[in-house]
Amino acid sequence: MSQPSFAIVPGRQVRSVLSGREKAMLEVVEHAYVRHGAGQTVNPPSYFLRFPDRPDSRIIALPASVGGDDAVDGIKWISSFPGNITGGLPRASAVLVLNDPATGYPYACLESSVISATRTAASAALAADVLTRDRPRPRRVGFFGTGLIARYVHQFLAGTGWTFDEIGLHDLSVDYANEFAGYLDRAGESAPARVHDTPEALIRSCDLIVFATVAGTPHVDDLSWFAHNPLVLHVSLRDLDPRIILASANVVDDVEHCLKANTSVHLAEQAVGHRRFVHATLHDVMTGHVRMQADRPLVFSPFGLGVLDLAVGKYVYDQLAANGDLTVVDGFFDELRRHG
Repeated sequence: MSQPSFAIVPGRQVRSVLSGREKAMLEVVEHAYVRHGAGQTVNPPSYFLRFPDRPDSRIIALPASVGGDDAVDGIKWISSFPGNITGGLPRASAVLVLNDPATGYPYACLESSVISATRTAASAALAADVLTRDRPRPRRVGFFGTGLIARYVHQFLAGTGWTFDEIGLHDLSVDYANEFAGYLDRAGESAPARVHDTPEALIRSCDLIVFATVAGTPHVDDLSWFAHNPLVLHVSLRDLDPRIILASANVVDDVEHCLKANTSVHLAEQAVGHRRFVHATLHDVMTGHVRMQADRPLVFSPFGLGVLDLAVGKYVYDQLAANGDLTVVDGFFDELRRHG
């Protein structure tokens, strides 16, 4: 076997590879979902490292394996420290380690906050496309939470052909919502942006709603706000009261993963003692096995699969390797002879 090597891929390189490639990333994520649905992946439960003295913070380990022609194993190690925001730092930071399926040796460590945001946004944009094939395409999008993930979701919607008549914004911080409106203007978004003072005003005025908050428990509990049957991309997973989940058509990325860790769908399961309110996985709808009706709110709850991070990370690594742009750490593996 050849000498194992190890590369470090900083965020600058990750961003340079992924910038402007929204359509390509949608294809990468879609292919990963297809392989996951076909049983060609391994995606164990995520492990949450929590801290008694910092209950709002956590670090999550997402091990995974993707099979097929460009197989890869690995793990994402991602932290969520909401207090960072007030100090001027992003809430999340992450690294992704890629392992060689033949030897098990790790061969790269990539800065992964951008990879994580990319796969999250690509998954949301893919779901928006797939779940509107049998219903009118939304014209008014609302972002509930206006941080980095909301920005990436907008970039992926815009970069894959979505246009809107109006963009609604709501955040606990009016300043953050106004800053997001400024981003939209700088990004060349033609749809007018409107900051809403209340959650109700945002939800009632939009037929596509993106929840991208850091909420740990449900805080939206009025079903009447959803009487117009919008498509809801429940990216942050814990915003909706279980009663809203139970009254909606529900699509998840993976049933076992989503119904854990006190997500809204998990709380709904605890309330009724069954999972029949989960109507399909995204893969079910992608492959035509399930068609979603438009007679109730349609909620997509993606837990975020580690296989998506691996697929996007492998794409970044392969692009840099093909261009000869990898930074390899010489001698990273030292003891390579069993007996010296």
